[in-house]
Formats: sequence, C-alpha cells, structure tokens
Amino acid sequence: MVQSVPANASSKPPLTIRLCEPRGFCAGVDRAIQIVVLALKKYGAPVYVRHEIVHNKYVVEGLKAMGAVFIEELHEIPAEHIDSPVVFSAHGVPKSVPRDAQARNLLYLDATCPLVSKVHKQAIRHHRLGRHVLLVGHAGHPEVIGTMGQLEDGAVTLIETEEDVANLKREEGQELGFVSQTTLSVDDTEAILKALMTRFPDVHAPAAESICYATTNRQDAVKEAAPGVDMFLIVGAPNSSNSMRLVEVATRFGAKDSMLVQGAADIDWSKVEGIATLGLSAGASAPEILVDEIINGFRDRFDVTLDLAITAKETENFPVMRALRDVELTRQDMAYFNGAA
Repeated sequence: MVQSVPANASSKPPLTIRLCEPRGFCAGVDRAIQIVVLALKKYGAPVYVRHEIVHNKYVVEGLKAMGAVFIEELHEIPAEHIDSPVVFSAHGVPKSVPRDAQARNLLYLDATCPLVSKVHKQAIRHHRLGRHVLLVGHAGHPEVIGTMGQLEDGAVTLIETEEDVANLKREEGQELGFVSQTTLSVDDTEAILKALMTRFPDVHAPAAESICYATTNRQDAVKEAAPGVDMFLIVGAPNSSNSMRLVEVATRFGAKDSMLVQGAADIDWSKVEGIATLGLSAGASAPEILVDEIINGFRDRFDVTLDLAITAKETENFPVMRALRDVELTRQDMAYFNGAA
C-alpha cells in the first residue's frame, strides 16, 4: 500500500548537529585581529604583521585584502615603509624582536595574547628566583619560540613528552620551575606534569595556570558533545595547535571519527553520507562565519536539528593598547570575520 507523505515533510535525511559552545574566537585572538584592523584605520596601508597574526588562513587572507602585509622577520620591511607600523602576532615573540624593532626605529604594536604574556612573566619569575625553567610545549610553535626567547640561551628546557621528563638531567642543587604552552591538550599536559612531579617532587609550579581558559573551555565542550557522534568536525587550521588538540579530544572522548576542516569547501561529503549525529566546534582562531558556512552546507543536504553542547559562558574581553583606543571599531570593520549580522 502506498502511504501519503505530508506536503511539509522534508525529503532530506535527518541530522542532529551537536554544536559546541564556547567555540571559535577567544578574547586574545579577537584582540589581535582588532589591533590590525584598527592600525589600518589609524595609519593606513600598509600595516606589517610579523608572522600570521593568528593561525587561520581565512583571517590572514581577509587582513591582506584590507592592506596588511605579512612578513616573518623585520628586515623584510622595505626602507620606503620604515614609518609603517608593524604588529607582533598573538603568539608572542622573543625579547630580541622588540629590541630589533627599536634599533630600526619602527613603530610596533604588540598583539601578544595577555595570557601568553602571563606565561612569559611566570618563566621570568622562575628564572629570577634561581630556577631552571621547564617549558611543556611543542617544538617550533611560535608561542614556544616566544616563551623560550624571554630568557637567555640555556635557561629554558623544552619538555614535549613523558620520555623527555625521564631523560631530563638535573644539575646538583638546581631548582626547577615549569610553565606550559597555553594551547595544549589539558589531558596530555596533565600526564606530563604528573610524570614531572613524580620524578621531581620539589619542582615549582607557576603561580597561575598556564593553559588558557579558552583552550580548556573548548576542550570541555568537545568532551561533552563527543560520545556517540558519528563524525566530529573541528574548524581550524593545520598549524593551529589548539584546533589540532580538539580533533584528538573528540576521538578520545567517543566520536567515531573526527577531522579538521578549514571551511565547508574542505568537507568530503561522501564521508558524511548516512550519519545521524555530527559534532561541530571551532578552534580559538577560527571565525564564526566559517561555522555558519558549514552549518548551511549541511542544511542544504540534511534536515538539520541543532543541539547545543554548552559547558561555559565566556565574558572575557582584552582591550587593545592605548595607542589605538582613539579609533572607533564598528561592526562593519569586523564583518568579514563575524558576519554582517
């Protein structure tokens, strides 16, 4: 017998999207992008930016279109643009970089995340108290390079794994103090720190938590949403440490599969055919407009129900430096990143 189908029934397969909150831009990333946008409004193009202001291709390309020029080292600024400002990225820089900027008579704006700056201060404090500094982090990450560069060569030892803890050689009578990269996996860092404190019970912890609130909150939301999810998508860049950790957390806490995507164009739609539940979050440097684009892509193919996985409400706001506070920042100025609404 042929059954009648209601006129308003969807012919698309049903899909529940567990949408994590919080997700996307953290206060430090938002501040860094605002600094570049405001500098362009105040000083005009070009504004130079040392390293990617945050690790996200969409953000970088948008700022390039506005007049930002991305460089890796200060000597790349041409002589004719010596009066143009240069912005240091949110990841932080070694102390040698602002010294170099001063020697070149450059106007520089430091967009280092205040929470990264806090880690720098903790490392410096350990050193002033006569301790050898142990930095838990990933080799080559700009935040790690910046933190190690706060002190002279040899004052900081990088710890990446529990094996590094086991192999660490300590000079007789030497005191130790540790800090952590802000964007690490909370669980992985806990295991390393447990090994560190087991081997060196007298190691000194930082005066405040190193892993930032945004990293912890985004990982907690993914943990909440992951159990039983058929596919978990994390919006972010391959060189974004906090985004890559979210992919790992999703799989570890119950998602059947997980992957990193930079936007809807990266999605292999054949891999999501037949799924019933999708997890969705975004790293701290991924703009919300990319999340909206992905949700709309799924709505084109599925009858979508949104299920919010809310674990925290973030109210943090980091103001820009005084030199830019006289410039008005409008919603339109940030529309490329946040959408026009």
